[in-house]
Amino acid sequence: MDYPKLSGKEAEILRLLIAKGEMYGLELVKSSNGQLKRGTVYVTLDRMEDKGFVSSVREEVTPGDGPPRRIYSVTGLGVRAYRAMEYAARAFAGLEGAWVG
Repeated sequence: MDYPKLSGKEAEILRLLIAKGEMYGLELVKSSNGQLKRGTVYVTLDRMEDKGFVSSVREEVTPGDGPPRRIYSVTGLGVRAYRAMEYAARAFAGLEGAWVG
């Protein structure tokens, strides 16, 4: 079985979206305490949308408001992938110093 793999940036995006709900790309950057950068967040979000971890909708704007932004939210698959990563990290942390042989 092929399990989803998360990069550090993907995990941080999922963590923020799970904790705070829908967010714009720049809100994710500001909320990440330096872990996400403006230049890579949108590339990462596009890749995550292709994988099915997040979904987005284009913001409704009125003329003169500037370009529309995309609002991102986590999908059920994204929540499951993040929870699986957390579970695996806790399981491995519990094995520190233990040798199985």
